[in-house]
Amino acid sequence: MPGLLQSVLLLGALLAFSPSLLAQKEDPRQAHYWQTVRPILRQHCTSCHNGEDKKGGINLERYDFIISIVRDGELFSKVIDVVNEGSMPPEIRPPMSQGEIDTLTHYINNYLETALAEKDPGIISPRRLNNQEYRYTLIDLLGVDVNTDSIFPADPSGGAGFDNQARILYLSPLLLERYFETADLAVEQLYAQDSAWRAMVPVYENSFGQSLKNWWHEFWHEEDISWQAPSKQADKVLEAFATRAYRRFLRAEEKQMLGDFFKKVYLDAKEQEQPYDLAIKETLKLILVSHHFLYRQEADPEIELPYEISGFELASRLSFFLWSSIPDERLLNAAYRENLHDPAVLEREVKRMLKDPKAKRMGAQFAIQWLELRKLTDPAFQLDPEIYPSYSPILRDLMLAEVESYFNYVMLESQNLLELIDSDFSFINEALAEHYGIADIKGSEMQKVSFASGERGGLLGMAGVLTATSLPTRTSPVLRGKWVLEQVLGTPAPPPPPNVPELEASHDTAAGPQTLRVMLEKHRADPACSSCHNAMDPIGLGLENFDGLGRWRESYGELSIDPAGVLKSGESFAGPSELKQILLTKKELFARNFSKKMLSYALGRSLGFKDSPTIKELQQSLIDTDFNTTAFIITLVNSYPFRYKKSDNADIQS
Repeated sequence: MPGLLQSVLLLGALLAFSPSLLAQKEDPRQAHYWQTVRPILRQHCTSCHNGEDKKGGINLERYDFIISIVRDGELFSKVIDVVNEGSMPPEIRPPMSQGEIDTLTHYINNYLETALAEKDPGIISPRRLNNQEYRYTLIDLLGVDVNTDSIFPADPSGGAGFDNQARILYLSPLLLERYFETADLAVEQLYAQDSAWRAMVPVYENSFGQSLKNWWHEFWHEEDISWQAPSKQADKVLEAFATRAYRRFLRAEEKQMLGDFFKKVYLDAKEQEQPYDLAIKETLKLILVSHHFLYRQEADPEIELPYEISGFELASRLSFFLWSSIPDERLLNAAYRENLHDPAVLEREVKRMLKDPKAKRMGAQFAIQWLELRKLTDPAFQLDPEIYPSYSPILRDLMLAEVESYFNYVMLESQNLLELIDSDFSFINEALAEHYGIADIKGSEMQKVSFASGERGGLLGMAGVLTATSLPTRTSPVLRGKWVLEQVLGTPAPPPPPNVPELEASHDTAAGPQTLRVMLEKHRADPACSSCHNAMDPIGLGLENFDGLGRWRESYGELSIDPAGVLKSGESFAGPSELKQILLTKKELFARNFSKKMLSYALGRSLGFKDSPTIKELQQSLIDTDFNTTAFIITLVNSYPFRYKKSDNADIQS
């Protein structure tokens, strides 16, 4: 009996804390799915696509509920496509009857279409500022730059590859302790700069008349009112600062709390030098450790349907997207005095913000993470110093600076996103030019340099990308091809099957020196490897003229490099220049992938099937405007999920 009681209690707890499970059981279509649709999947699909085998990296055995099919709607759209075209089940398996095909197609399409019929902006949970947002916010608030990388624990990356994702920005005791220390450090640094401090905190001096009034009142009423006059001036300073720090107007109780805290500190320090400044300093520190400052938190009323976020919340979303920081005074005024949801007002503010130098933070925050180049700064990333003696932290930083400068130029000046794939220029300085073997470039500043040939331009010719996709001792066509498929085209290859040998272990080393091309051809001879490697290898081999540090070469010692190839889709190329021209023709794939990456970054959450309409809208915006970046960003900030939200308090499941 105790075992039964425990089971009942456990089931009750699961139901209490799993509203999604309740929602799944309440779906009136669920019983029909179990009786009619799921048996077809089990009979024809899960013998290969199950938890143990996962052919193609897919496990269809786990989809017991309609809601889970909707969550992975893109996968099931592809499932229906391959079933209808007859490529699945494979020929070695019993075929589906036409009735089974029709049933599977009709009902799964119905589940997906029903899910998309109702607009869903998704849930964005409260989240703390990540380390770089915190750093930039202190710069914009105080004019003080604190090296958060050396003070705070590193931020993890979310499932979408960005460190601004709500679900991973938890607050640890260590981080909370560092917030207190950093608030103290930042305010003291500001105070040490007299002109900057006085620009924010004007001098307060008691007049003779005020001092006499304070004495007279205390003599007759035995009450110290010396704090009242400085508090009136302090209220203006603190309210203005907290309004920007909290990204909204203060509530009456918040003003009162700050005023009470100032009063207490002022009275305690009244006999010290400059008690007014001391009380202001301590109150500013209080603001900087408040959860209203440290967390991006939007209102969560218990409303079932999606609703439009407030003007201040939209301003905050906009500024953290484009500036990785808080709104400036002009944006807050637009949110207060105008309708920031008005497309004309929103477009005006976006164009203004993109012209601000703070917009260049996108290069460091979005581009470096999207392109998976933060691995270069990871201590675990190491290159063999005997093979690459010129590699150093200085060279690494120049590699990253090139990518950031180039991305910012494309996004903010040339405004042609296709230049990320190919161009005839980049941004380098004298040291990086020497690394590339380019003469006549002088100075340490990154400068726009045109290339005489077509091999180097675009991301694929940059040392940062080429180094990050290499191994410690040599280049890796597999990693480079995989990187292009995932980060540029958004068509990742499935994970490798288990027990596949490493490339070096898959060929006979006794046969003498072999080019990577020959080694990969032998590797692809294994049927278990061929389907994925046929997509990755030609791309990576097309970049083999670039060594492990992105320098141009013609051979591996005495063995010539052959960069020619044929893509899995059939196009042939003779080297990196022609490869990039082929990638330029795959505009829809690139547009869709870039749209998904930037939408996830802008929202601070992973995307799901219900975001498909927005992704399609953004993709079409790029294609219709010849990949104009400003038009794309305006489309994104006007999108439904950017301007609306769904309450995290409501019992709604995505």
